[in-house]
Amino acid sequence: MKKKSYLDLVTAVDVLNTINGGMSEPQLATQHGEEAREIRVKIPGIDRDAVHVEIHNNTLTIYHFTTIQSQKSLIDMPRIIYSKAIPYFVDINKIHARNEEENLIVSLPFNRLANGYHRNLRIKEG
Repeated sequence: MKKKSYLDLVTAVDVLNTINGGMSEPQLATQHGEEAREIRVKIPGIDRDAVHVEIHNNTLTIYHFTTIQSQKSLIDMPRIIYSKAIPYFVDINKIHARNEEENLIVSLPFNRLANGYHRNLRIKEG
């Protein structure tokens, strides 16, 4: 099967899933630069203002709420798109998020430990 045909098939399945009450799958990619790591997220069908980025207990989480019905009640449930521990070589205080066209971009700038930590230890006797 040619690549274009395969992509057309995947797109058609995603559209049919959405029409039948499902959701389009988020698209997530990471890029590594010299100064920072970027997480790019595109969530079809979800308003930009509905997406949340949160740092809690050294974990970066990107999510939005989806409403489900349970026993005649509507409940907002978080749908987690990304949730991982922040690496030691990222400056947690400088993490920031921005919208760029249809993408949410979370930038994780590196700190001085990004080039590795090195220290010689003095060996003590007994």
